[in-house]
Amino acid sequence: MQRDDHRAVQEARDSEPKLYGLDIETDTTSDGLDPSIGGVIAVAVSVGDDVAIFDDADEASLLTQLDAFLKALPAGVLVTWNGARFDLPYLATRADIVGVTLGLHLELGVVFEGLHEPLPGHAGAYRASWFQHDHLDAYLVYRADVGPALGLSCRLKTLASLVGLEPVEVDAGRVHELTAAELSAYVGSDARCTAELARRRWVTARRWVDALENRPSLSAPAIVASSVTGDASDHVVEFSHAEVLR
Repeated sequence: MQRDDHRAVQEARDSEPKLYGLDIETDTTSDGLDPSIGGVIAVAVSVGDDVAIFDDADEASLLTQLDAFLKALPAGVLVTWNGARFDLPYLATRADIVGVTLGLHLELGVVFEGLHEPLPGHAGAYRASWFQHDHLDAYLVYRADVGPALGLSCRLKTLASLVGLEPVEVDAGRVHELTAAELSAYVGSDARCTAELARRRWVTARRWVDALENRPSLSAPAIVASSVTGDASDHVVEFSHAEVLR
């Protein structure tokens, strides 16, 4: 690598915004893959070394608390794993069903046809922002190169294990049987792994941050803010409704 290339890589790393991993778990009692049936039972947001867990039994309260939490965080990039197709439209549908207004903005990006089935009630995958935060679906980054090159599944657990992150594994079809502690550990692990996989490949991943055609005026793009003042973890402990894991 030439000196100029080294400099470009270092500048990209230095300009890394705050990365917030987000993962959801849904009620698998009947159908946790259909937002018209299964509710959201837990959401995790990783902030640095901390993870905020939202698991209120009242789904409307859970979503309201999550939305307020994200609004209070310094501008960054919300990182999901297959969130463009699943997590974000699922949250949007459930919020609509329970009557909660979110700061989540979705723009249909890819219409699925044939073998690629969209989330029930949706036509495809989305580009997104949530208040002041950009969105990155890290799954798309790895699916584009690492998966095909190594012949690996692009499951979050597979890739996280490959790089030594030791993700928590459970039977995804029996999430409703987990204890509260097990559920928190599981959803929190996924959020942490998601953010870390994006962080380790930020030089490449930054090119995959969603570009929106009609970004809401209140959502200043975080990706252009090379530095954000303040410690995001300070905001975690201010929310008494969220369980914070270390």
